[in-house]
Amino acid sequence: MQAVLIVVHLLIVVALVGLILLQRSEGGGLGLGGGGVQGFMTGRGQANALTRATAVLAGGFFLTSLVLSVLASHNRTQRSILDGAATPASESIPAAPQSAPIGGPGGGVLNQLNQLQGGAPAAPPPPSGPQVPQSK
Repeated sequence: MQAVLIVVHLLIVVALVGLILLQRSEGGGLGLGGGGVQGFMTGRGQANALTRATAVLAGGFFLTSLVLSVLASHNRTQRSILDGAATPASESIPAAPQSAPIGGPGGGVLNQLNQLQGGAPAAPPPPSGPQVPQSK
């Protein structure tokens, strides 16, 4: 139902934009007020018909917008923004990533380039713990 309503909403939007562009503006603008449309309707009759059609389409636009927003909020569950803020500080520190290589099983791009050049990839030295200053 929501997909059908979205299609109807988009058709109303396109028709509304077209009707607005057909109307005569104060300065002449893009309107069809001159030339070839004189035989279709008089200026006043054309303005009344376009104004009424615009009002009907605008009402349809607002109605479909409200129905779509109600349908979208109907499936949403209530939750508070404070639920995520109640985590202790010790849990908020991200864990160190496992030594998964960047770029897949072949290692990183630099390791792949070293292998292509024939050199063995240089393994970085294992990290040592913090050094305690020793007096001499």
